[in-house]
Amino acid sequence: MERLEQGTRRLAVLLRLALEPDWIWAVLTDYGNLDRFIPNLMSSRELWRQGNRVALEQVGSQQFCGLRFSARVELELEEDPACGELRFRMLSGDFRRFEGAWRVDRDEISTRLLYDLTVQGKPGMPIGLIEQRLQQDLASNLRGVQQEAVRRACGGQNP
Repeated sequence: MERLEQGTRRLAVLLRLALEPDWIWAVLTDYGNLDRFIPNLMSSRELWRQGNRVALEQVGSQQFCGLRFSARVELELEEDPACGELRFRMLSGDFRRFEGAWRVDRDEISTRLLYDLTVQGKPGMPIGLIEQRLQQDLASNLRGVQQEAVRRACGGQNP
């Protein structure tokens, strides 16, 4: 995690997986079902699609210090399957800034899944308090994507 000015945080998590990239991509772009396998995501629904651009409404929830914190965002995503990149940026929501990318690629050893997020809370949002929670939740969210991709691959579904 990188601490930037004005309460902005940049977080990145990388997983190496023993799966073909197509399985990961299929899970990441299953927008209407993301809340089934990504912990802390309460809902995800597609608002519109125009070519390789998609808008989603998502509501996430985290618990810290005995309190439940939920946040809603409308995101615009740009799919670039040839490069294995899914870029997103907030159109509206409960943050000042929420943007980043999912990247899926393969090297000689494994498939790499990278999640890169830059987030800035609105004034009064205790970003310092939830820093550690964000890190833990990002890791568990990536593991959720991994587990769903493995489940699909082992179940014989097409990516």
